[in-house]
Amino acid sequence: MKTGHQTRLFVFGDINGFFGLMFDNIAVLSFLAGILIFVFQFPADIVYKKMFPGTAFGVLFGDLAYTWMAYKLAKKNKNPNVTAMPLGLDTPSTIGIALAVLGPAFIAMKARGMDPHSAAMMTWYIGMATMVMIGILKLVLSFAGGWVQRIVPQAGLLGSIAGIALVLIGFIPLVDIFGMPVVGMVAIGLILYNLVAHIKLPFNLPGVFMSVLLGTVLYYILGHYDLLGFVFSIPKPEFHFGLPIPTLGFMSGIHEALRYLPIAIPFGLLTVVGGINVTESARVAGDDYNTKNILLVEAVATLIAGVCGGVAQSTPYIGHPAYKKMGSKLGYTLLTGLFIGLGGMLGYVSFIVELIPRAVLAPILVFVAIDIMSQAFLACPAKHAPAVAFAFFPTMARLMQIKLSNTAVVAQETFEKLMTTMVKGLPELQVTVALGNGFILTAMLWGGMLAALIDKKLRQCITYLLILAFFTFFGIIHSAMPDGNMYFPWMLNNTSRMIPYQFTTAYLVLAGLFLLLSFTKESRENFKPY
Repeated sequence: MKTGHQTRLFVFGDINGFFGLMFDNIAVLSFLAGILIFVFQFPADIVYKKMFPGTAFGVLFGDLAYTWMAYKLAKKNKNPNVTAMPLGLDTPSTIGIALAVLGPAFIAMKARGMDPHSAAMMTWYIGMATMVMIGILKLVLSFAGGWVQRIVPQAGLLGSIAGIALVLIGFIPLVDIFGMPVVGMVAIGLILYNLVAHIKLPFNLPGVFMSVLLGTVLYYILGHYDLLGFVFSIPKPEFHFGLPIPTLGFMSGIHEALRYLPIAIPFGLLTVVGGINVTESARVAGDDYNTKNILLVEAVATLIAGVCGGVAQSTPYIGHPAYKKMGSKLGYTLLTGLFIGLGGMLGYVSFIVELIPRAVLAPILVFVAIDIMSQAFLACPAKHAPAVAFAFFPTMARLMQIKLSNTAVVAQETFEKLMTTMVKGLPELQVTVALGNGFILTAMLWGGMLAALIDKKLRQCITYLLILAFFTFFGIIHSAMPDGNMYFPWMLNNTSRMIPYQFTTAYLVLAGLFLLLSFTKESRENFKPY
């Protein structure tokens, strides 16, 4: 099938591109479902029938729009080699929001006395509202891409997303891989061989597809002979049908969703800046897309997903040049959009999520994590590498908080006791909780602060510290509350009140110290301690 100017809608390279992009989205949906269902005991029917259809519909809209944009660009430039911009579910924010918004919200609703089904429905509304707010933010910022790039510190931005990659996207799936070591190692081995080491498979077979295929076949063979080390069962071929019908249900979740804004808003910022960067990388690769239009599509796709019940935002993927090298053109995004979008409605995507073991899909996310972390260090100036690394720590605190606040790991009474137990210094668990709350925004500000310090821009560094102090005082970051709520600190109990007052004072004292040091001549001299 051909279009004008001999632009072919489908070429052989689109097969490789389709499997890569499609399995990326399947992997993200798998971990969204796994986190909610297995970690937080969320009702599976609400995940598959309520959340999946709208989430997948956002991917359908975005990929169809990007396919059309690629066709128009090819026609305008009379260039048959245009590659469509890949769009899919944003991995960092999908996993981050599942762990830091949806799961905690579900636990909080049950703590208020709601039954699991009602709590899950309310959490769904909160997830929808979060997507709508992120979509509106992205819609506004799509007209101010350059301004966003200027105000968001590169080291903080890339450091924060790399921290998410290390801890949430990379480490958690790694546990799944080694939960089925033989299956997982074969799957990740093929990913590393083909996508990281860049060695072609025989007959140029797509690495992602072969990794999933061989890993899944091995899983069922070992399972049949009881060699997996746990009870094996074949999932029933159950298709969870659901339509992404627009609804105002998100209005019921707006009030509750506002408390999670310190987590949600940075995720929106990350995809806007990421969209600007991937559009530039596509331009360098030879496809000159309009940045504003790329951002508008991802914003509208996220907004549509939220209104239709989705709980994960769409974003253009960073791999456009890689898809171009595969020989992909227009067809791979069209196929991916249709496969994921229709699969969310007809229910076969949820069946695939249950059919393919997470140990087989996990390597795809580990690869994404490796790529994000590598890019964070390579894209920033070498001297800013410490700032990128420094931005990792708040996400590590968040992971510890998630694990420790799970009542299946630590009993509620024990958790509450540890929150007030002091030995030397503030309670260790409460400090961990505070460091993890607002972790994305904290990481961005920490990275920006240290990058400014490395550049000897002490006044700019002080500005970051003052912002950190202000946000800390009201719980926008470093909230003393386990659920991450904002507050007026004087309304907290005595133990919790120490966090905002002590942390805020610490930032202010450091800002004052740097202000004094900024007047010394040594602060402007080059100094190499080693």
